[in-house]
Amino acid sequence: MRRKLVVGNWKMHGSRAANAQLLAGLKEAGPWNADVAVCVPFPYIAETALALTGSAIAYGAQDCSAHEQGAYTGEVSSAMLSDIGCRYVIVGHSERRSYHAESDQLVADKAKAALAHGVTPIVCVGETRAEREAGQTESVVKRQLAAVIHTLGHCCGEMVVAYEPVWAIGTGLTATPAQAQAVHAVLRAQLHAATDRSGVMRILYGGSVKADNAAELFAQADIDGGLIGGASLKAGGFSAICRAAAQ
Repeated sequence: MRRKLVVGNWKMHGSRAANAQLLAGLKEAGPWNADVAVCVPFPYIAETALALTGSAIAYGAQDCSAHEQGAYTGEVSSAMLSDIGCRYVIVGHSERRSYHAESDQLVADKAKAALAHGVTPIVCVGETRAEREAGQTESVVKRQLAAVIHTLGHCCGEMVVAYEPVWAIGTGLTATPAQAQAVHAVLRAQLHAATDRSGVMRILYGGSVKADNAAELFAQADIDGGLIGGASLKAGGFSAICRAAAQ
């Protein structure tokens, strides 16, 4: 049985005071019988690392560069993330794909760069509402994941995959457990064809996950935890989701 993973994506939220309060609350609420991590804005990673000293909660970043180093103003490399102890980095989030026009290949290159420095990429895939209504969900997520599998080769078994239907991110809409499981099963089958590690790889669900729907989502056969947005900003709500993952 795969151990569940719950990752908080703080997005562009937080302050030193608010972060300290949130992390203290999470440390007090844990530990849980699940792996837990928070992916925080770049300026707060170092303070998060200090705040989580002695805790089982891991930390990571929300993006990384595909480049090793050089004249890339504003970019942060995977080597830098590794240097400050990040265990995870989110790549290919729909907001990056949409607002920054990130291609499937760029996402794959970022995942490769992360793995090269021992940072686990959380590779996001997901369809828009228009794509779902057009019956394109399976083809979209398979295309997005295929680029990463092809680029990583035999290392693809080391990543975490996150299915986030774009229409359910920050909208209050949530895929039903059956809808989410159907897509997760497609992704699992695609991974099975690519690596003998598919059975132990974790595929997370993200998209308006809350304390009151987490348990039913996490009970699905191929849903191995969650990538949590807004609900990760409150210690009580996030810890309740972590508890649901531990059941």
